[in-house]
Amino acid sequence: MLKTGTAMAMPDLRDRMPRRAFLPRSIAQKLPFSTARLEDMNRAFNATPDTALAKAMASTVAECERAPSRGETKRCATSVEDMIDFATAVLGSDVVVRSTESAAGSRRSFVVGKVTGVDGGRVTRAVSCHQSLFPFQVYYCHSVPKVRVYEAEILAGAAEKINHGVAICRIEVCHWIFPGDMTWTVSD
Repeated sequence: MLKTGTAMAMPDLRDRMPRRAFLPRSIAQKLPFSTARLEDMNRAFNATPDTALAKAMASTVAECERAPSRGETKRCATSVEDMIDFATAVLGSDVVVRSTESAAGSRRSFVVGKVTGVDGGRVTRAVSCHQSLFPFQVYYCHSVPKVRVYEAEILAGAAEKINHGVAICRIEVCHWIFPGDMTWTVSD
């Protein structure tokens, strides 16, 4: 379906995460980011047990500590340096990061404009990073085998460009990368 001229419905791409920033690595590394230290983490962020904040932090840390799925390489990045280090460890030093430009077109029908396949549309290596709910910016980054990455113009009607989307496809299933999330690939 991801080809020029196809009409489809766009999912809701609006970012529902609160605005946060990464901490410098020197500070992030000193925080109690583990399920074994949930009490310390709650104290550090003044989160009372059983509150939404404490539950969100526990869920994020548990997901970060979960064993990778078969074929998956994963890491939670608590600093921008961690994210870059993981992406370059998996892909090498010549990388490009991509994301969908905005949430424009969310929950509307649109027409696919020009589609460009990263690495010519062949199966490629990629690292996708998704925001996690935490008091500061944390990304769940992972790489799975046999993916294709595409960039596509998102059009209202036949010609009016309203967005620039990035999609990642595995087997026959594609999903849009949300604004705020990102996909790293080797440079073309």
